[in-house]
Amino acid sequence: MLRYRYKIWYNINRNGYVTLLSVLVVSAVGIAIVTSMILLGLGSSRTSFADEQSNQAKALVNACAEEGLQQIRSSTAYTGSGNLSLGQGTCTYTVTSQGGSNRTIVASSTVGLIIRKSKVIINQITPLIQVVSWQEAGEL
Repeated sequence: MLRYRYKIWYNINRNGYVTLLSVLVVSAVGIAIVTSMILLGLGSSRTSFADEQSNQAKALVNACAEEGLQQIRSSTAYTGSGNLSLGQGTCTYTVTSQGGSNRTIVASSTVGLIIRKSKVIINQITPLIQVVSWQEAGEL
């Protein structure tokens, strides 16, 4: 009879090890899932922040180009440069004459680490400004 009791005690003890090992495996899998979710969330957060800065830089470069157009509207002979600071970014614009009523406006904006540039070409100033091309460019 002692022998039988020994086997029961041995089986109960072994079941405890299996349960403990199962809990450890499930915990490790859970920790891995939680860690990957946190890292994916951080990556997504960084991406959306960069997208937001890029959108702000695009709006700012358009505002600078519009400011250049306003300077031309105010003085048809205007050539020169200027800058704006709006929100968290800055931008610069340069208006150059290509002869006659032709003008080129080059604008560049910076928000954080994001830089956006655009080039506007005009071929008529009076009676209305006629924009031939308005394009965003990587390198001007």
